Amino acid sequence: MTKKRILITGSNGLLGQKLVELLTGQPDIDTIATASGKNRLPFTNGYQYHEMDITDPLQIDDVIGKTKPDVIIHTAAMTNVDQCEMEKENCWKLNVTAVEHLIASCKKYNVFLEHLSTDFIFDGTAGPYQEEDAPNPVSFYGWSKYAAEKLVTSSDIRWAIARTVLVYGIAHDMSRSNIILWVKKSLEEGKAIKVVTDQFRTPTLAEDLAEGCFLIAKQEAEGIFNISGKDFLTPYEMAVMTADYFGLEKSLITPTDASAFTQPAKRPPRTGFDLKKSRNVLGYEPHTFREGIALLAEQAITKTD
Repeated sequence: MTKKRILITGSNGLLGQKLVELLTGQPDIDTIATASGKNRLPFTNGYQYHEMDITDPLQIDDVIGKTKPDVIIHTAAMTNVDQCEMEKENCWKLNVTAVEHLIASCKKYNVFLEHLSTDFIFDGTAGPYQEEDAPNPVSFYGWSKYAAEKLVTSSDIRWAIARTVLVYGIAHDMSRSNIILWVKKSLEEGKAIKVVTDQFRTPTLAEDLAEGCFLIAKQEAEGIFNISGKDFLTPYEMAVMTADYFGLEKSLITPTDASAFTQPAKRPPRTGFDLKKSRNVLGYEPHTFREGIALLAEQAITKTD
């Protein structure tokens, strides 16, 4: 049996880590993990690791030429929305130019490219969105991701785009927080927090996103797919559900609106995704937000033991 060879970019990131974990458990997959710099995963069995800087076309060509993947799942990107607004040149290099380099290599070596994108390509006036709705970004990050999508869709390689929304989960180094851990920690310390009620999302568990990406890669399903959570919630509702789950003091959570925060980049108010296509074509079925909280609670305990 020839195994399908899947290469992951950005394997040190949250999604990258979850993908390596998921793929190394599949008997019919050969996993190739890549990131810029050293491998930060705590285990080294079951996959090969190569340093690959996505802004360096020679390095990309070298690694892809050597490893000969069937599919690339491209997760590496600059995703800090405010940082993108302030470091536009760097953002463009990582989010757009890098995709040009990957497309060129995919064409040369006949590789299927699965590109990760975001709800931030939309202006947030009409969510939840379907795959064919018209993008209209309100931030530089959104524009960079939309530009990358256009490169992919107008290329002559085989491709898929997996769009996602507000990804949460626990990475191995635990350095990145997320809304659940932040709310839990704040309330446990008795801190009052302000959380917005005027933004709507379908928050995505990192494990669900990895599963959706794998389903696309396995089938080499072409086209655009929404891969997110299924609950349409405001950050305030997410915070209250987190407090409820852990039995913490909800009165410390104050509702506010986005105008209370000054951030360099605009956020789309109402995004979130319709998952009909992913359910029908891929058989994708995500956890509920409450199940996501339970899973994170379990993971946080094993991390601290």
